[in-house]
Amino acid sequence: MIAFNAHYDGRVIIPDEPIDLPRNQALVVQIETRGADQPPARESALAWLAANASESPDIPSDLSHQHDHYLYGAPKRVA
Repeated sequence: MIAFNAHYDGRVIIPDEPIDLPRNQALVVQIETRGADQPPARESALAWLAANASESPDIPSDLSHQHDHYLYGAPKRVA
């Protein structure tokens, strides 16, 4: 699930920021209104991590410690 801020122009819902979705992708849309005085909703980093957590066997077990190695090809750090 992704969440984003948007507005309704009287005809269509328009995202307030770019959204990375394939064209013509079928979607289920849930509408949650907010008052004009409320700031735009921001998903917390912890909520994002929980929603996107993975237990894939393809993910290295030392990813958090060696992220520079996996992202940039830097030498692995010695523990």
